[in-house]
Amino acid sequence: MPDTASAYRTAPHALAFAKVLSPVATLLAISTFINYIDRGSLSLAVPLLKAELQLSPWQLGILLSSFFWTYTSFQIISGWLVDRFNVNWVLAGGFFIWTIATATTGFVHGFQMLLVMRLILGAGESVAFPSYSKILAKHFPEALRGRANSFISAGIAGGPAFGIFFGAMLIGRYGWRPFFIGLGLISLLWLPPWKKWMPGGPGMAISPGAQMPSIVEILKQRSAWGTFVGLFAFNYLSYFLLTWLPSFLVNERHFSMQKMGTIGGSAYLLLALSALISGWFSDLWIARGGTPTTVRKTFTATGLAISSCSCLAVVAFASDARLAVLFLFVTCAGAGLCTANLWAITQTIAGPLAAGKWSGLQNFAGNFAGIIAPALTGFVVQRTGHFFWAFAATAGVLLAGALSWAFVVGRVEPVQWKGKDFAVDSEVSAG
Repeated sequence: MPDTASAYRTAPHALAFAKVLSPVATLLAISTFINYIDRGSLSLAVPLLKAELQLSPWQLGILLSSFFWTYTSFQIISGWLVDRFNVNWVLAGGFFIWTIATATTGFVHGFQMLLVMRLILGAGESVAFPSYSKILAKHFPEALRGRANSFISAGIAGGPAFGIFFGAMLIGRYGWRPFFIGLGLISLLWLPPWKKWMPGGPGMAISPGAQMPSIVEILKQRSAWGTFVGLFAFNYLSYFLLTWLPSFLVNERHFSMQKMGTIGGSAYLLLALSALISGWFSDLWIARGGTPTTVRKTFTATGLAISSCSCLAVVAFASDARLAVLFLFVTCAGAGLCTANLWAITQTIAGPLAAGKWSGLQNFAGNFAGIIAPALTGFVVQRTGHFFWAFAATAGVLLAGALSWAFVVGRVEPVQWKGKDFAVDSEVSAG
């Protein structure tokens, strides 16, 4: 395991990233890619599962939502774990649990065991984002965090894109059981490279006398609440698209299933490309003298503002299929601008001591969007008969998120944690 901090200090900027940090970021991105395929795999298999296991719509709804029961509720525990223990092994343990849960799903024969596997999957995946933030805050300098987070963001978008493009095809050809078993077992091949390349050494320097803050101390930070709202807004769009975009394209835009898959997959790929490009540009801007506050908040606030406006335009120009699809792509591109930088903000402000807990709290709050967005959208569509107000609600949430990143989050600089009973609130005068 290389000492990433010392390697960075003794090598030129680009060379250090290529030789030491790039393999770490790449492996984190691959784990994210697997993470998002695993969590979305059940929805791909629903038509076959429903018939073979004779599941009712109510049971399918429970199965599809159950992942979030443990994934969301375990975030705070996982954040504590990655701050308390070696984050490299916490991530490896969680990865092993969720991939085994995926593989085991292929062997189950009833609703109850399927539910258990989804609950275990959610618990295992709950360690992912607190671990990513802890690793990046501990080992990646500020000027490299944009591109490192953009790798992870590309994995977030790449997983659903793979599912839409290839997952359904593989299930249709080989069946859902071989798909789950193969996906879980093949994913285990990630663990040996992670053991080899996981970052080592003490990581970035920590202020002398600083102590790990409590959850209460983190909640006293104004910026914490700003990041909670900002992530909720981004996740609201993400889960809205993940759960309802196919229905919108097929039922309201009257596209074929094949065309729906092409448009949906392309939208996710565009989000991934936007995240990669914006991550690199944000780091380049910082390297050339931009402050993290100006750079990171510009990308997060502007990205969600663009998505908000284009989200409304999707249905405002619904009569023109080409314009509707164009603005859908713009919505995803704007989201990509945000996602490559939103976790970098958390990692910088929280610092190595608190990145795990802060990210766990942030992900706990943000993933309530996974519960609210699909349900609210379904209610609105049922009451109105179309998607206009569903897109309008999404646009409103995105605008609130943009304002939160711009004005609630303070300076993007490390909080000076000063002990268990006192923390310097560096944001009071941030404006």
